Amino acid sequence: MIVGIEGVVEHRDPTYVHINVNGLIYEVHVSINTSNAIQQKRVKLYATQIIREETNALYGFMQKNEKKMFDTLIKINGVGPKVALAVCSTFTPETFARVVSSKDVGMLKRVPGIGPKAASRILVELADFIVDGEAESSVGASMSEAVMALESLGFKKEAIQKALAGVSGDTATMVKEGLKKLQRL
Repeated sequence: MIVGIEGVVEHRDPTYVHINVNGLIYEVHVSINTSNAIQQKRVKLYATQIIREETNALYGFMQKNEKKMFDTLIKINGVGPKVALAVCSTFTPETFARVVSSKDVGMLKRVPGIGPKAASRILVELADFIVDGEAESSVGASMSEAVMALESLGFKKEAIQKALAGVSGDTATMVKEGLKKLQRL
Protein backbone atom coordinates (compact mmCIF):
# COMPACT_ATOMS: atom_id res chain seq x y z
CA MET A 1 0.00 0.00 0.00
CA ILE A 2 1.27 3.45 -0.91
CA VAL A 3 1.27 5.87 2.06
CA GLY A 4 3.31 8.70 0.58
CA ILE A 5 4.60 9.98 -2.74
CA GLU A 6 7.48 12.29 -3.53
CA GLY A 7 8.48 13.58 -6.93
CA VAL A 8 8.33 16.35 -9.50
CA VAL A 9 4.99 17.90 -10.43
CA GLU A 10 4.47 17.40 -14.17
CA HIS A 11 0.94 18.81 -14.32
CA ARG A 12 -1.31 20.44 -11.73
CA ASP A 13 -5.08 20.84 -11.82
CA PRO A 14 -7.36 21.98 -8.96
CA THR A 15 -8.42 18.38 -8.25
CA TYR A 16 -5.37 16.29 -9.25
CA VAL A 17 -1.64 16.44 -9.89
CA HIS A 18 0.64 14.29 -12.03
CA ILE A 19 3.80 13.45 -10.09
CA ASN A 20 6.89 12.08 -11.84
CA VAL A 21 8.63 9.58 -9.55
CA ASN A 22 11.85 8.47 -11.25
CA GLY A 23 10.23 8.37 -14.70
CA LEU A 24 6.91 6.86 -13.59
CA ILE A 25 4.09 9.44 -13.56
CA TYR A 26 1.28 8.98 -11.04
CA GLU A 27 -2.07 10.76 -11.06
CA VAL A 28 -2.86 11.80 -7.50
CA HIS A 29 -6.27 13.21 -6.59
CA VAL A 30 -5.96 16.19 -4.24
CA SER A 31 -8.22 18.60 -2.42
CA ILE A 32 -8.31 22.22 -3.51
CA ASN A 33 -6.51 23.12 -0.25
CA THR A 34 -3.63 20.78 -1.10
CA SER A 35 -3.55 21.93 -4.73
CA ASN A 36 -3.23 25.54 -3.58
CA ALA A 37 -0.50 24.59 -1.09
CA ILE A 38 1.72 23.06 -3.81
CA GLN A 39 4.09 25.91 -4.62
CA GLN A 40 7.25 24.15 -5.83
CA LYS A 41 8.04 21.69 -8.60
CA ARG A 42 9.22 19.03 -6.15
CA VAL A 43 6.51 17.85 -3.77
CA LYS A 44 6.02 15.29 -1.02
CA LEU A 45 2.46 14.21 -0.23
CA TYR A 46 0.94 11.89 2.35
CA ALA A 47 -1.16 9.43 0.39
CA THR A 48 -4.10 7.09 0.68
CA GLN A 49 -4.41 4.37 -1.93
CA ILE A 50 -7.88 3.04 -2.65
CA ILE A 51 -8.08 -0.17 -4.64
CA ARG A 52 -11.49 -1.21 -5.86
CA GLU A 53 -12.65 -3.63 -8.54
CA GLU A 54 -12.85 -0.94 -11.21
CA THR A 55 -10.17 1.51 -10.02
CA ASN A 56 -6.84 1.97 -8.28
CA ALA A 57 -6.61 5.58 -7.13
CA LEU A 58 -4.18 7.68 -5.11
CA TYR A 59 -5.30 10.58 -2.93
CA GLY A 60 -2.61 12.99 -1.75
CA PHE A 61 -2.45 15.50 1.10
CA MET A 62 0.10 18.11 2.19
CA GLN A 63 -0.88 17.79 5.86
CA LYS A 64 -1.14 14.64 7.97
CA ASN A 65 -4.32 16.02 9.55
CA GLU A 66 -5.99 16.37 6.16
CA LYS A 67 -5.11 12.75 5.37
CA LYS A 68 -6.49 11.69 8.77
CA MET A 69 -9.69 13.60 8.04
CA PHE A 70 -10.06 11.93 4.61
CA ASP A 71 -9.32 8.45 5.99
CA THR A 72 -11.85 8.95 8.79
CA LEU A 73 -14.56 10.19 6.41
CA ILE A 74 -14.28 7.32 3.91
CA LYS A 75 -14.92 4.83 6.73
CA ILE A 76 -18.42 6.27 7.17
CA ASN A 77 -21.14 4.32 5.38
CA GLY A 78 -22.32 6.28 2.34
CA VAL A 79 -19.29 8.58 2.17
CA GLY A 80 -16.97 7.75 -0.68
CA PRO A 81 -13.63 9.24 -1.71
CA LYS A 82 -15.28 11.87 -3.92
CA VAL A 83 -17.39 13.30 -1.08
CA ALA A 84 -14.52 12.98 1.43
CA LEU A 85 -12.28 14.95 -0.95
CA ALA A 86 -15.04 17.58 -1.30
CA VAL A 87 -15.08 17.93 2.52
CA CYS A 88 -11.27 18.29 2.50
CA SER A 89 -11.60 20.96 -0.20
CA THR A 90 -14.26 22.86 1.75
CA PHE A 91 -12.75 22.74 5.26
CA THR A 92 -9.29 22.72 6.78
CA PRO A 93 -8.88 19.93 9.37
CA GLU A 94 -9.06 22.49 12.20
CA THR A 95 -12.26 24.05 10.85
CA PHE A 96 -13.77 20.60 10.26
CA ALA A 97 -13.00 19.61 13.87
CA ARG A 98 -14.85 22.74 15.05
CA VAL A 99 -17.83 21.97 12.75
CA VAL A 100 -18.01 18.43 14.15
CA SER A 101 -17.63 19.50 17.79
CA SER A 102 -20.35 22.16 17.40
CA LYS A 103 -22.54 19.70 15.44
CA ASP A 104 -23.16 22.33 12.75
CA VAL A 105 -25.30 20.52 10.15
CA GLY A 106 -25.76 23.75 8.16
CA MET A 107 -22.01 24.17 7.59
CA LEU A 108 -21.61 20.53 6.57
CA LYS A 109 -24.49 20.78 4.07
CA ARG A 110 -22.45 23.40 2.17
CA VAL A 111 -20.20 20.62 0.91
CA PRO A 112 -21.22 19.45 -2.59
CA GLY A 113 -22.70 15.96 -2.37
CA ILE A 114 -23.77 16.17 1.28
CA GLY A 115 -27.43 16.55 2.14
CA PRO A 116 -29.06 16.87 5.56
CA LYS A 117 -29.23 13.10 6.12
CA ALA A 118 -25.55 12.52 5.24
CA ALA A 119 -24.50 15.58 7.28
CA SER A 120 -26.31 14.25 10.36
CA ARG A 121 -24.75 10.79 9.91
CA ILE A 122 -21.25 12.27 9.59
CA LEU A 123 -21.69 14.38 12.73
CA VAL A 124 -22.92 11.38 14.74
CA GLU A 125 -20.12 9.08 13.52
CA LEU A 126 -17.36 11.64 14.03
CA ALA A 127 -18.42 12.94 17.42
CA ASP A 128 -14.89 12.34 18.76
CA PHE A 129 -12.89 13.62 15.73
CA ILE A 130 -9.72 15.32 17.00
CA VAL A 131 -7.09 17.09 14.94
CA ASP A 132 -3.53 16.11 15.91
CA GLY A 133 -1.67 18.95 17.54
CA GLU A 134 -4.73 20.45 19.20
CA ALA A 135 -4.38 21.10 22.89
CA GLU A 136 -5.66 17.92 24.42
CA SER A 137 -5.03 16.16 27.68
CA SER A 138 -3.34 12.79 27.78
CA VAL A 139 -6.62 11.40 29.12
CA GLY A 140 -8.42 12.64 25.98
CA ALA A 141 -5.73 11.14 23.76
CA SER A 142 -5.88 7.82 25.64
CA MET A 143 -9.68 7.79 25.35
CA SER A 144 -9.50 8.41 21.57
CA GLU A 145 -6.92 5.67 21.14
CA ALA A 146 -8.97 3.26 23.25
CA VAL A 147 -12.12 4.00 21.22
CA MET A 148 -10.24 3.43 17.95
CA ALA A 149 -8.74 0.18 19.26
CA LEU A 150 -12.14 -1.17 20.30
CA GLU A 151 -13.72 -0.04 17.01
CA SER A 152 -11.03 -1.93 15.12
CA LEU A 153 -12.11 -5.04 17.04
CA GLY A 154 -15.61 -4.63 15.62
CA PHE A 155 -17.51 -3.06 18.52
CA LYS A 156 -20.11 -0.36 17.84
CA LYS A 157 -19.28 3.24 18.82
CA GLU A 158 -22.34 3.59 21.09
CA ALA A 159 -21.46 0.44 23.05
CA ILE A 160 -17.82 1.53 23.34
CA GLN A 161 -18.77 4.93 24.73
CA LYS A 162 -21.03 3.29 27.34
CA ALA A 163 -18.30 0.82 28.27
CA LEU A 164 -15.62 3.51 28.62
CA ALA A 165 -17.77 5.92 30.63
CA GLY A 166 -15.99 6.61 33.90
CA VAL A 167 -12.86 4.63 32.94
CA SER A 168 -9.53 6.40 33.26
CA GLY A 169 -5.85 5.57 32.89
CA ASP A 170 -3.56 4.93 29.96
CA THR A 171 -4.76 3.50 26.65
CA ALA A 172 -3.99 -0.13 27.53
CA THR A 173 -5.91 0.10 30.82
CA MET A 174 -8.90 1.71 29.12
CA VAL A 175 -8.98 -0.97 26.41
CA LYS A 176 -8.83 -3.78 29.02
CA GLU A 177 -11.59 -2.24 31.13
CA GLY A 178 -13.67 -1.52 28.02
CA LEU A 179 -13.32 -5.12 26.84
CA LYS A 180 -14.43 -6.43 30.25
CA LYS A 181 -17.54 -4.24 30.17
CA LEU A 182 -18.27 -4.96 26.49
CA GLN A 183 -18.22 -8.72 27.12
CA ARG A 184 -20.96 -8.27 29.73
CA LEU A 185 -23.20 -6.25 27.37
